[in-house]
Amino acid sequence: MEIKKVLNNNVVITMNEHDQEMVVMGKGLAFQKRPGEVIDPDQIEKTFILQNLETSEKLNELLKHTSEKYLDISSEILAHAQSILPYQLDEYLYVALTDHISFAISRYEQGIELKNNLLYEVRKYYKKEFEIAQTALDIIQKHTGARLPEDDAGSIALHLVNSQISGENMQTAVQMTDMVNSILNIVKYYYQMDLDESSINYERFVTHLRYFSIRFVRKEKADDTVDDFLHDQVMLKYQHAYACTERINLFLEKNYNWSLSQDEKVYLTVHIHRVTNRHNKSEDMKNSENA
Repeated sequence: MEIKKVLNNNVVITMNEHDQEMVVMGKGLAFQKRPGEVIDPDQIEKTFILQNLETSEKLNELLKHTSEKYLDISSEILAHAQSILPYQLDEYLYVALTDHISFAISRYEQGIELKNNLLYEVRKYYKKEFEIAQTALDIIQKHTGARLPEDDAGSIALHLVNSQISGENMQTAVQMTDMVNSILNIVKYYYQMDLDESSINYERFVTHLRYFSIRFVRKEKADDTVDDFLHDQVMLKYQHAYACTERINLFLEKNYNWSLSQDEKVYLTVHIHRVTNRHNKSEDMKNSENA
């Protein structure tokens, strides 16, 4: 295996038999070696195959100034995440997570603690990603001895969420979270109630909003497959929920320059009805029992 580029004494770039670029790690692997020389296969401890050239270049640049141990930690976290999450993780996470961990450890050692203003929302809306991120804190502590604060779990969770968009811009995940949070608040204020966050209907509603927000950031307009008859039936049967949907639509048009399709209005109305109607029934039962 021939060295293409030396990043540091322990990390090199090479090519595999399929002509794919690989990051290869091993203690002392590249000590006093130059491009064109051969690596001892017995010294190789870990390899990363990167399909995207831009990601590869950014990882190469990052590892010139960052210890490869953070890439190793990121790899363990991402392997754990991929075994749980239903969607494919973007390989840019190797760069984003390695950089985040390196900076977080540096802040930890300096006693600097940064608050994550979206921690509450992330914990609520991205439960699976947040649980993985909490495990990530355990993995980081195991390798470094540093116990990072829960705020970092929130940031790691957002990196995982952002991976669904296949991009490196954390602002995308923040925008998605803001949109979901705003829509839920509209429903709460419109109905003047707190939603039952432990209910399956709430989980379904949030999942629907998450995928809607993904379509928004991708600028993917959903094709209308619901016919006018069904739309009119839903509008008549769930008038209160439909009115709430129209209020959400106005909010999206004003703040995001984005409007709901007829399909979205139907599905959103049904979700709103379910998440609020079950709550009302539960309250009615409680009141009758206490009467």
